[in-house]
Amino acid sequence: MELTITGVGGEGDGVAPGPIYAPFTLPGERVRVTGGGDRRELDAVLEASPERVEPPCPHFGVCGGCALQHWRHDAYLAWKVSRLVHTLSLQRIETEMLAPYAAQPGTRRRVALHARKGSRDAARIGFKARKSWDLVSVATCPIADPAIEAALPMLAKMAAPLFEHPKSAPTLHVTLTPSGLDIEITGVERKSGGLSADARMTVAEVAAEADFARVTMDGEPAYMSRQPTVRLGQAVVALPPGAFLQATPQTEAAMVGFVGEQAGGATRIADLYCGVGTFTFRLAEIAPVYAAEGSAPAVKALTTALATAPGLKGVTAEARDLVRRPVLAEELKKTDVVVFDPPRAGAAEQTAELARSSVAKVIGVSCNPATFARDARVLIDAGFSLDRVLPVDQFLWSPHIELVGVFSR
Repeated sequence: MELTITGVGGEGDGVAPGPIYAPFTLPGERVRVTGGGDRRELDAVLEASPERVEPPCPHFGVCGGCALQHWRHDAYLAWKVSRLVHTLSLQRIETEMLAPYAAQPGTRRRVALHARKGSRDAARIGFKARKSWDLVSVATCPIADPAIEAALPMLAKMAAPLFEHPKSAPTLHVTLTPSGLDIEITGVERKSGGLSADARMTVAEVAAEADFARVTMDGEPAYMSRQPTVRLGQAVVALPPGAFLQATPQTEAAMVGFVGEQAGGATRIADLYCGVGTFTFRLAEIAPVYAAEGSAPAVKALTTALATAPGLKGVTAEARDLVRRPVLAEELKKTDVVVFDPPRAGAAEQTAELARSSVAKVIGVSCNPATFARDARVLIDAGFSLDRVLPVDQFLWSPHIELVGVFSR
């Protein structure tokens, strides 16, 4: 079947009237597709868009990690912002949309590599194939920091002994820190007793040979030569195993800078879903901060790091489940600015309390525009206005867009 593509859908596939979806196609293109139903496969581009470019990755089209490498960057970024505007409009929200901040290739410091049994000396590692559980082994990845890319052969070697049990399907969560690579391994079958002592020894030997900073398995230490640390504001934070960090240091810096600018002049700040302190330490340069986060190890890392950052206005941190026990409006009586950065599910319970509070300004950081828009509607109905939004393209060449939104009474 031949189609003329009229737009791009939410998953990054081109859309023709019907609707019929075709991957790797762009608005205005005439294409030939195969298959049935409303989701087809691209067979050939008969008339290409002037916005089509050569994908930089040899794995593009097979690997499921990227969907939009074939689109010229300015047009691709404009589409992402238009999707964000559309998502907000579904909740009847209009606001000032600032110029987006976009991550660059080769800057991703966090990747999750799946491993499958290979040879005795090296597993196969890579990403899941598009629309499949199959693995695409990768030798290169243009979104990843070059230090991660260079480590792929040693990561494959370290994963080789992880397959003693046939049900093991390991994932290597790799984070690049100034101390070196920090690797958390999940998915190794444990019910049968976990890895043998010999396999653990092999993992540690390869980690030492590769000069990895730390390797943990489901949070338990397997090897460590150096404590992985990151600098957040003036603080040096020792990361607990599997700690959450923003995907690239550059987008983190842009978001932290914007949040700090918007919180200027505050007299007391609450940083909710604070993690290890991504925003906390910058905010504590402005005013005293109450920080809350569900992960006790993250809160411990934050509080320990306070000793490395003299001159802050003061931080009180608490391990607190903000779904079961949100910070109540009554607890926020002396707080004039609240920052919240929830997971993809959003912050419905906490937003309800913010709506009841007398807080003057709320700054929402979100990786999911749909749940952000839902929570924003609650705040707007309670008397807030969404003054401006900073779009953040942190997950390059994917359909995902993140944002920082600023609300005031």
